[in-house]
Amino acid sequence: MPAERPNIVFIMSDDHAAHAIGCYGSRINRTPHLDRIAAEGLRFDRCFCTNSICTPSRATILTGTYNHVNGVTTLTTPMDNRLQTYPKLLQAAGYQTAIFGKWHLGSGPRHCPTGFDDWAVLPGQGRYHNPQFVFKGPEGGETRTVTGYATDLITDFSLDWLRRRDPARPFCLMIHHKAPHRPWYPDEKHARLFLDEDIPEPETLQDDYRGRAAAAAAAKMRVGPDMTPTDLKCEVASELPEAELRRWAYQRYIKDYLRVIASVDDNVGRVLDTLDRAGLSRNTVVIYTSDQGFFLGDHGWFDKRFMYEESLRMPCMLRYPAMVAPGRVSTDMVLNTDFAPLFLDLAGVTAPEPMQGVSLRPLLEDRTPPDWRQAMYYRYWMHRDGSHNVYAHYGIRTHRYKLIYYYADPLGQPGAAGEACPPEWELFDLENDPLEMCNRYHDPAHADTVAALTRELARLQAAVGDAPWTGAPTPSAS
Repeated sequence: MPAERPNIVFIMSDDHAAHAIGCYGSRINRTPHLDRIAAEGLRFDRCFCTNSICTPSRATILTGTYNHVNGVTTLTTPMDNRLQTYPKLLQAAGYQTAIFGKWHLGSGPRHCPTGFDDWAVLPGQGRYHNPQFVFKGPEGGETRTVTGYATDLITDFSLDWLRRRDPARPFCLMIHHKAPHRPWYPDEKHARLFLDEDIPEPETLQDDYRGRAAAAAAAKMRVGPDMTPTDLKCEVASELPEAELRRWAYQRYIKDYLRVIASVDDNVGRVLDTLDRAGLSRNTVVIYTSDQGFFLGDHGWFDKRFMYEESLRMPCMLRYPAMVAPGRVSTDMVLNTDFAPLFLDLAGVTAPEPMQGVSLRPLLEDRTPPDWRQAMYYRYWMHRDGSHNVYAHYGIRTHRYKLIYYYADPLGQPGAAGEACPPEWELFDLENDPLEMCNRYHDPAHADTVAALTRELARLQAAVGDAPWTGAPTPSAS
């Protein structure tokens, strides 16, 4: 371990799927600056979120706890800023701390950022062009409109703070981009990318959801039919047969999605170059991730929420030359609960008891502890939110299998707008069915696997302190 406490630069985008990043073998995108982080450090191939939706995932990352513990279960449950977070603990340990960009954990005195020496965050989702920012101040901060493009501005604020910091003290800088969240508005520099290209379609673009739980067919996330003129920048060609509509809409949407990522990639390059020029690279942890994955036409969908792989999987690349050898790849299972314990561990701060994640430091040192997790627990609470109509569910993923239980009950959760539905199960063999097209739950040949995974689900759920769904449907709290 280096004698000097490391600096931390934590870059997070919103809805950036791993399969839209070059170093993850993307068929559709080129990201040279993001790829540089992986080439000069470590790429995690099995990094997962515990609830694939923006606000809950961000609360988990900050607190190191599952959403039933931190109370941020849906988009309409803001985080109480009195909760313990890793920035507060780093600040108390002498770190300079700052966050610029997306917050999305509520606004006002009880929900604005705390634990930061400086901050400027987008109110709510924020705008791509000429966005408003809430700057640090009393009573929840001061809101001002800033001319420019959100991705550039967030980077500008971050680099300006980096220049003004006290060079004698370590720092934790969080650069949290709005992009590539829907709706996708590129900047002028990247607006013409891919004009003369057809982006390859995912194999499952024409998924018809046969043989799977009713939740798959019920979801209102289909590319084309469930998109708006704002998504597609034109009227939806609803007269087309659905298969053709999906193909047409996919090309329109995915190009804008990739264009806004191109700006993120360029701005990550600005950050890396600044660290290099300042001589900070060797002792600075640079980590890039997204708050969850995203469906890029996979299963015919956009958005996230499901426990299916494209939504569950987070990109995660980390560069730290003082500890991490370049060009490494980890297939160990890591979670968004693990970020906070990692940052604290590297800073020499003991993670407090409520944190449920595990420090990734052994994996950075290229050693996997014998008791490292072999399965992870997931829960999506926002049953039939009135827009995307994804059923509430929980489940586990092992290295080979995924077991999902759609308990399909709002349980009185804020933002859960629909009535309860009959519960259903799905089982996927990820080794033989990596695209998750064939539900094996009712296959007699998998009965022993179902039984073992059901027991493991109960064990993991109890281990994190969550309660299983036990019976009578409850009304929603829309």
